[in-house]
Amino acid sequence: MEKEVIGSPPPPPPIVPPNVKPEKLDVPKHSIIRRRGFGSAGRRISLLANHFKVSVKYPEEMFYQYSVSVSYEDKRAVEHKGIGRKVFDKLYQTYSSELGEKKLAYDGEKTLYTVGPLPQNKLEFSVVLEESFAKKGSPAHSGSPTEATKRSKHSFQSKAFNVEISYAAKIPLKSVSLALQGAEAEKTQDALRVLDIILRQQAANRGCLLVRQSFFHDDSRNLTDIGGGVTGCRGFHASFRPTLGGLSLNMDVSTTMILTPGPVIDFLLANQSARDPRNIDWTKAKKMLKNMRVKTRHNNREFKIIGLSEKPCNQQFFPLKVRNSDGGKDGEALEITVYDYFTKQRNIELRFSQYMPCLDVGKPKRPSYLPLELCSLVSLQRYTKALSSVQRASLVEKSRQKPPERIRVVTDAIKNYRYDDDPLLAACGISIEKQLTQVDGRVLEAPKLKVGNNEDCVPRNGRWNFNNKHLFTPVKIERWVVVNFSARCDTSHLSRELIQCGRNKGIHIERPHTLIEEDQQYRRSGPVIRVDKMFELITAKLPGPPQFILCVLPERKNSDIYGPWKKKSLSDFGIATQCISPSKINDQYLTNVLLKINSKLGGTNSLLALEHSSRIPLIKDTPTMILGMDVSHGSPGRSDVPSVAAVVGSRSWPLISRYRAAVRTQSSKVEMIECLYKPLANGEDDGIMRELLIDFYQTSNGRKPAQIIIFRDGVSESQFNQVLNIELDQMLKAYQHLGEAKVPKFTVIVAQKNHHTKLFQSGAPENVPPGTVVDTNIVHPRNYDFYMCAQAGMIGTSRPAHYHVLIDEIGFSPDDLQNLIHSLSYVYQRSTCAISIVAPICYAHLAAAQMGQFIKFEDFSETSSGQKSLTTAGSAAAVPELPRLHKDVAGSMFFC
Repeated sequence: MEKEVIGSPPPPPPIVPPNVKPEKLDVPKHSIIRRRGFGSAGRRISLLANHFKVSVKYPEEMFYQYSVSVSYEDKRAVEHKGIGRKVFDKLYQTYSSELGEKKLAYDGEKTLYTVGPLPQNKLEFSVVLEESFAKKGSPAHSGSPTEATKRSKHSFQSKAFNVEISYAAKIPLKSVSLALQGAEAEKTQDALRVLDIILRQQAANRGCLLVRQSFFHDDSRNLTDIGGGVTGCRGFHASFRPTLGGLSLNMDVSTTMILTPGPVIDFLLANQSARDPRNIDWTKAKKMLKNMRVKTRHNNREFKIIGLSEKPCNQQFFPLKVRNSDGGKDGEALEITVYDYFTKQRNIELRFSQYMPCLDVGKPKRPSYLPLELCSLVSLQRYTKALSSVQRASLVEKSRQKPPERIRVVTDAIKNYRYDDDPLLAACGISIEKQLTQVDGRVLEAPKLKVGNNEDCVPRNGRWNFNNKHLFTPVKIERWVVVNFSARCDTSHLSRELIQCGRNKGIHIERPHTLIEEDQQYRRSGPVIRVDKMFELITAKLPGPPQFILCVLPERKNSDIYGPWKKKSLSDFGIATQCISPSKINDQYLTNVLLKINSKLGGTNSLLALEHSSRIPLIKDTPTMILGMDVSHGSPGRSDVPSVAAVVGSRSWPLISRYRAAVRTQSSKVEMIECLYKPLANGEDDGIMRELLIDFYQTSNGRKPAQIIIFRDGVSESQFNQVLNIELDQMLKAYQHLGEAKVPKFTVIVAQKNHHTKLFQSGAPENVPPGTVVDTNIVHPRNYDFYMCAQAGMIGTSRPAHYHVLIDEIGFSPDDLQNLIHSLSYVYQRSTCAISIVAPICYAHLAAAQMGQFIKFEDFSETSSGQKSLTTAGSAAAVPELPRLHKDVAGSMFFC
């Protein structure tokens, strides 16, 4: 089938046609389209959604926005949100009459909202806060005088703040009503932001941890230990959303990671998996503890850690000033250790921290030391570092909720928190229903598949298998090798079982050329050295490069060998590899491995029956290219690691199951893809789109795409216009750079998984069936969007994908587009079940993550020579380039 479609590839078009200056071409600007209608295909189903209907009694009310400046007496700005909120609480208590008795909604930073105007457009206040503090010397303070005789536990000090409030703008609540009627109201997002800020202020007043629009209460019933000193904290997301059925409050269960509260020593032991304090790595501990907040048990005060003492508690001296015997002026300073100060001067027993470093809770030039055992981590401190695979698995396992439980938790929260009792919301006449919204959905029929021997395969409940079936186009593996990086695995048994399983699936696999075990002397070497030595063994034992390498790793996930191995095999040698770490070898496991291997080597596991017969609406007669786009970012806090942009493009039209990836690095944390079009000084284009367009041309019998369907992942609604007018512009320029006067028609669809809408079956405990689609009631009142749950949710509560159609020049009907998207959830070659989002996006995500492994083990903190790229601020930054794939694997589905 594939060979008949591809034929003999014609030569590619000229790289740079004469007289073409693409950088100066005018490209049309695009705007987001309106909804064109609703789908009707599928079986009707009654659903519930976690949206709560909101009524607005006084839609003519006006919000007044004010700019806020909070500063210390010496004019230094106050940047800490917590201080800002404390100042405002005191401000309202002291000056409520000067504020016209108005209720305030403060975002904790620079903006204030009221219903109706304040008495004046500009107001200035002086606010004094009294803070409790322990007298000097309570934590041993280097260089500070200490009263060694009579001490009170606490005293008070006053801090004065200047607050300026200036009128900024009016925000009509009516703009929400206009948006609900389908109008493009300018102030709609501003009005919704005010309502959301009111919710945030309520949560802040309850002492919650705020993470955007999610709120987390300090309640032990919501905490789940996931190991390593990290705890999952369950809370709630709450935000107002305009929908086709009216204004609604979207309420969902949310989880964030926090540091496990409790003694600091317990955290360090758990974080480093140490058996006892003697095994703690204090260099790692210093880095981990920085900026954490602790509370002391001897005086119940809170501090922020800035570091550790250089010496142990019983050797760390500081000068202690004592009073003269007559009670007069301070006497001479006495050098004393932190340990002696607390045990002898304060009579506090220290049981185990004598030989440990102290916590430094002072200033950089004025350290203040506390013994470790006196300190406990304050609750609700976010943990923002990447989780280990074990922690992720534990979090998923412990935070799952079946649909009935999730419904109960959310409805209880909406009743208990009584959001509409807020004075500001009450002033607008806002009331919130306490029941989930009823929604009409449809269940689309699963697409029929074709497997080997032209046999039909009909998925059941979103799943199928290859029991007694062959793959659609199985490959033949004649020259391959098995390598083992010191894993406990019988590679001889593994290879025999793989050959047998392959035979049952139609894949002819010869016996491996050789089985190579890692040289034991390199087991404890670095990952790059281990990989280099393994390739030396492969080169020595084989007469030529193998067709394929099966690589056995000692760790199931996150092996440090993985990145160097993939880089060496795909970039340097051009050899397809499959990494495994089998815990149990059975037919299901080996079949899943063979699905990946077959795809990487050019085979096809299954096809849509519509593909096989070339009957896909609007695609069968017009050369159509499908793109999936995603950007992978480095770990939080690693601004020195570049982001990785990946775009996968379909090949071999009219197929929509085969893809090829193009991957580039770009500026760190930048979401918009920068290298879709990249003109060089010599006039050539080194961008992603040119690479994929030429591949489509070569594999589609010389046909150029007249239509391009783009699936974009990872962007928020605020970035939709950037996708259309930055990324799409680059694509048009890349197409025209190849000498094409007529540009293709585009359909651009954004797919979102990180949202908070959930769907439930009305009156049934199971998840919604696979193929469930909703395009009414809870969707946008104007824009073209819908929810689809293509997958069968076996565990927890299913999350639908939220698709936004930004433009549709091709002209799909709602049913045709929804059926195409549903079908694209069945073409993921690694799986035998429908996936939760279209395959092109899954491939792009996988390619970006896998190529990101190339750079994960390298150090980019030093200046690297590479391409110049613009950051979002517009400054030039050197971005190290990814190594390009070897020509022998450049066109393969290496990411499968």
